Parts: sequence; C-alpha cells; structure tokens
Amino acid sequence: MKLIHKIFLVALMFSVSACQMFDLDLLDNPNTATQADASIDDLYNNVQINFKGFLNDIWGSTASLSRMISNANSYQYATAYSSVSFNQMWYRAYASLLPDIDATIEASAARSLGFYSGTAKVMKSYILSSMVDMFGDVPYSEYGQGTDIIAPTNDQGSSLYATADGLLDEAISEITAYTASQKPNDNFYGGSNAKWITAAKSLKLRLALNSRLVDGSAGSKIAALVNGGDLIDQTSEDFQFNFGNTRTNPNSRHWMYNTDYENGDPDFESTYYMWLLRAEKTNADGIITVDPRIRFYFYRQADGPSDNPNDWSCHFSELPTLADRPAYYTAIDPNMPYCLASDDGYWGRDHLNAEGVPPDGNLRTAYGLYPAGGQFDDNTFAATKKLGTTGGLGRGIAPILLASYVDFMRAEAALTANTGEDARALLESGVKKSIAKVIGFKSLVPATMSRTVTDRTGATATIEALYVPDDGDIQDYVDFVLARYDAASDKLDVVMKEYFIALWGNGLDAYNMYRRTGKPNNMAPALENNPGPFIRSFLYPANNVELNSSASQKSLTVQVFWDNNPADFVY
Repeated sequence: MKLIHKIFLVALMFSVSACQMFDLDLLDNPNTATQADASIDDLYNNVQINFKGFLNDIWGSTASLSRMISNANSYQYATAYSSVSFNQMWYRAYASLLPDIDATIEASAARSLGFYSGTAKVMKSYILSSMVDMFGDVPYSEYGQGTDIIAPTNDQGSSLYATADGLLDEAISEITAYTASQKPNDNFYGGSNAKWITAAKSLKLRLALNSRLVDGSAGSKIAALVNGGDLIDQTSEDFQFNFGNTRTNPNSRHWMYNTDYENGDPDFESTYYMWLLRAEKTNADGIITVDPRIRFYFYRQADGPSDNPNDWSCHFSELPTLADRPAYYTAIDPNMPYCLASDDGYWGRDHLNAEGVPPDGNLRTAYGLYPAGGQFDDNTFAATKKLGTTGGLGRGIAPILLASYVDFMRAEAALTANTGEDARALLESGVKKSIAKVIGFKSLVPATMSRTVTDRTGATATIEALYVPDDGDIQDYVDFVLARYDAASDKLDVVMKEYFIALWGNGLDAYNMYRRTGKPNNMAPALENNPGPFIRSFLYPANNVELNSSASQKSLTVQVFWDNNPADFVY
C-alpha cells in the first residue's frame, strides 16, 4: 500500500477541514485518496524525471574516478568525496524513486497495466544494481516500512544483484503479455514493448558480466542471452534518456548543457581522456590518428595554450611544460600528457589536481554536441556562456546501455568468460556503431553543418565537409584499432580502451569496467604520487549514517561483492 502511504498526508489535510463542513455520516469521503483516484500517468512521468536525475547524481563521482572528467576536489582519494556528497543521490533513490516505482507497480497491478509495471521494474533493477555498484551493501528488504522499521539494515550486494536480475525477468514477462493500448508517455522507447524487452535482456547481460569474477556460470549466462538473439544490437534499440530543449517551466535540457552553456564556467574535462582521443593513437612514424568523435565530444573555447602563468594550475610548473612532467607519468606511458592534452586547445585538468581555480573559465574545453546537446567544435573557439542559446540547446541523451556497449561487453566476455564469440569482430562492430551514433548528432545543428567558411587556401566549404569525419577517416581509425588489437599481447586492454572511449557520458559503467578489469593499462595517475588507496566503493551518505541507527560508516577501500581483485589493482 505504498501509494496510499504517499498520498495519505495530503488527504489528511483536506479531510480534517472537511469534517467541519460536511455530514460525517457520508459513506464515501470525497477527500480520501485512493488508488483509483491517482493518476498513474503522472506517477509514471515523475518516475522517469527522477530516474533522469538519478543518472545525473551518478555521473560526476564515477566519471571523475574513471578519468572521464577531472576531480579537482583533492590530491588524495580519501578526501576527494565526503559522505555529504551522496545525500542527494541516496534521498532520491530511497525517498522518491523507489517509493514511486513501487506505487506504480502496485497501481499497475490493480488496473492490469503490465506495461507500466514492467518498464518500472526495469528502472528499479537499474537503480538497485547501481546502488550496489556505488556503495556495496545497501538497505532494501527493510526500507519503506514507515514506523514499522525506522532503521533498515543493509542487504548484501550479491542478493540485491539477484533481486535486480529477477526484476528484469518479471519485467520481460509482464511487458510480453501486455496487449492493451493504454501506455504512458514513454521517454525511452515511445511505448514499444519489443524494445523494452530487448533492453531488459541486455541489462541481464550487463549484470552477468559485472559478476563474472565471482560467478563461474557468468559465461554460460551471457552465451545463453547472446544465443537468444534479442539483445540491443542497433542504435534504434539504444537504452537512453532523451532530453528536450526547453530552458524553463520545466528545464528539460541535459545537465551537461546546463553546466557549460548558461552562465557558469565549464566543468574541468580530463587531460588524459581528451588525449586518448586527440593524440594517444600515434604510430612509429609519429603520425597521429585522431578519434572521429572528438569534435562531437568536446568544444574548444581556445585554439591553443595560454602563455600567461596566471591561467594555469599545473602544480609542478607555471606552464604545462613536458620537462616538468613527473617521472611516474612517463613510467605508465612515455607520451602521457601533463596539464594539457594537446597544444591545439584541448584544455582540461589532470587527475586529482586540487591546485585551485584560476581565471580560465573562458579557456576550458566544454562538453560538446554528444551527448550533451552542446556545440559542435567548428573551430570558432567562442565562449559557451551565452545563456543557453547555442548548439543543440541541450537536446542530448543520457546513454545507459547502447548497441556499441553491448558489443564491447560481449567482446570482453569472449576474452575472459569463454563465450565462444569473435572478440575482434565485436570490437570492430562496437567502434563503428559508436562512431555512427555520435556523428548522427549532427542532425541537431543543421545550421552549423551547412554554414560555409573559407579556409586558408581560399577554398569555400561547409562546416560538415571540413570537420565531420568521412568514411575514409572512420576507416583509418578502425584500421588502427584493429592493427593494435592484432599486435597486442593484452587484447583485453585494446577492447576496454575502446569501450572506455565509447562510454562518454556514462561514468558508472566506466568505473565498473575499471574496477573489473583494471584497464586501460595506461590510465593516468593522480597528479601527486601516492594519493592513497583508490576508492573501491563510496562512503555511505551522511544522512544515512547519522539518522539510521542500524547504519555505520565504512572505508573507501571496501570492495563491492563482484570485485575480488587485489587491493592495489587500480590506482
């Protein structure tokens, strides 16, 4: 009766005054809230909105630990995040999302609306598994009991993964059986039963892969799902939240767009991650193969480095000179960047650099067209702070599970769990799907793409012709990756690096991949040597520890149940 509990207080306020005005002998109190009165469509819509917020809550912490964006909070892992950092995420999950989802499921059962309950269970499964991935053991079986249980205890992460997997089975069954026409405003798949079922099966594969280190049957589970032939394998099936372009009432734009394109300075992007796309793929002759996605991922506000020391916070030097690069950087990779990804304007920050914030807001590289709905990098090098009037106007996506991701996960399973698939072919497929997905975002900015400019030779061409990679550029990149794979003694490293690049916008799966595999092998170190143990799971939120008598704080070195790697496996 969670739905009744949620609306009881509102009903009570009305019923108190009603007793003074109406005959108390009425059989039906018009002010009493019931399931029949509640709008399941409004409830379901609220679930979707808060689910989007949950994805936002996850992004910053997981993306910074996996070096997608920079963590500028501390030089040490122990103080990079405090327990207060996760109060909002915890509150959203336990006080809003899960109760609303349970109310949706309950109301759906009463009205035989299996599509509502089935798709809500898909989202619930993702939330539960994500809470485990973030914190380890968390409350579930005793949560939401009101005054009956005011201090819920933790459930084991392994049991919650099993619960999440069971919810996906229930979802598949309910959505498959649903034939009625009534459906909600579905932001994910527009009411498609088939695509939700495909997503649920693909999420089962994701759970199995995450568990492969502790589950000897993970390979057979993955193989069975692959052989079933109903996994996300084309972009039309991608599981993603789709943002709008409304600025106010409500603001429906991507959170990255709101951060970088309104009136604040852009987030600090990761020097290492931008280098991966810009200069890491260099052959023996020094020829660089630039990632075809880079102008979609990032928008440069500057066309090169500044020579003003006041613009920098390099820590070991006033300017980003390689002569000052720490030796432990080059020990990992002789070409590891320091302070600056490249000299053509990719301006970010090194991992765990808490040097302070210089006046570099108009120089930092910003989130681009993919997935934020920002600006395509067309070499205009203009400021992004224009009150949300440029680029794709925030019509981006939150990528949860894409076709390219599934290919990379299957490739990982082929190399580590004996599923019998061709890892090389899956690697190639994943790279191509990711690039095609990203380049497809050019449709958000047709005016930019069709604008003509004159290059240095005097030739006139459109922005699309000049800067959007063509088939030859894409094939050159694919050929480089496959040649690297063929020559590699550690083929998993090649697959995981390309998966890591394709994951832009999904920090959680990058964080999971890093803890699961320790890849990429040339992951950037912290700015200062010996930053302390890597965060294997986050601290419990302060509100939970302080208000729940059954809760106690844990160490950042506590590993989630599926992570049985050595304590110093990642750094």
